[in-house]
Amino acid sequence: MKVVIAPDSFKGSISNFDAAHAIAQGWLMVRPEDQLVVAPMADGGEGTLETIAASASDSIRIPIGLPHQPIWLLLADGTAVVELASICGLTLYEELMPMQASTYELGRVLREVASDSRVERIVITVGGSASTDGGAGVLIGLGARLLNRAGFPISLGGAGLLELETIDLAGVIDAPTGGITCLMDVTNPLLGSQGSAAVFAPQKGASLAQVIELEAGLQNLQRVAGLPDFPGAGAAGGTPYGLAVAWDISLSSGALAVANAIGLESHISDCDLIITGEGRFDSQSGSGKVVGTVADIALRYGKEIKYCVGSSEDPLGDRGVALIDIAPSLDEAMFNTFQWLVEAGRRLALQQTD
Repeated sequence: MKVVIAPDSFKGSISNFDAAHAIAQGWLMVRPEDQLVVAPMADGGEGTLETIAASASDSIRIPIGLPHQPIWLLLADGTAVVELASICGLTLYEELMPMQASTYELGRVLREVASDSRVERIVITVGGSASTDGGAGVLIGLGARLLNRAGFPISLGGAGLLELETIDLAGVIDAPTGGITCLMDVTNPLLGSQGSAAVFAPQKGASLAQVIELEAGLQNLQRVAGLPDFPGAGAAGGTPYGLAVAWDISLSSGALAVANAIGLESHISDCDLIITGEGRFDSQSGSGKVVGTVADIALRYGKEIKYCVGSSEDPLGDRGVALIDIAPSLDEAMFNTFQWLVEAGRRLALQQTD
């Protein structure tokens, strides 16, 4: 039996690589004769850069001068891969700061990357952000001046957007000739009931009053920038919107890009079973996320799929295993995730044996 194991990371608990290997370890306890293809997946959030790096042995890892020592990746064809989550993402904050968190550091890194003579194209993975600043921080990092009514720079973060009166793009560095692509896991607009503030800011620690303030700030950014809203503009706190103010960008599915990079479809085409998973399996999982993308490929080839997740909005039944259902507590599932993924893999293999 050939089994493809292709989970995302379980945000804040375990990487996609460790998750995949834990599930595989549990499976082999029961069915050691099976052929396993361990294919960690990502969708533009944390772990995307490392997943691409693992499939590109000739890539160069270039350090970024930040305290937590992230990197950007230079591929052999001149493509630079820059991951927002590893530069200014949600998991880097010990305490959530929904009004002050910004994308400024990402902008500074992009300015450095765009000035590198080896870079012909930039791919930015924009999932996993901590901010709702509409990409204003990116703009400032790229060299733009975002000024208030008195002509002074606005404060960083979503809180500063209400001060914004003018945007001066004269100092923005040129994009590489090959262009800019954002890899994303959502298609939400910048504004409105499905926009960045309403849908995602609460996950970043924003209260209802702060969500209202952040939405007003994003509306003001759109008023001053004059760039129409668009599907995907609200990803990563509005980062693609800010990038589009400065540069001509294209948007692409992060999960599909990673699937292509690691050759996932070829593995699935002749397998017997696919196992995928993520930390929280819910109504958003089918829209651009790893789980939904893997399920779509499995459906196309008529392959059986099982889910191995941290928790699930609806009972999984015989569709898979949720760690919260087998661990003694949520804390145990979150802090000893590898151990419980091994157990989940074992249980999934037992289902095939029964």
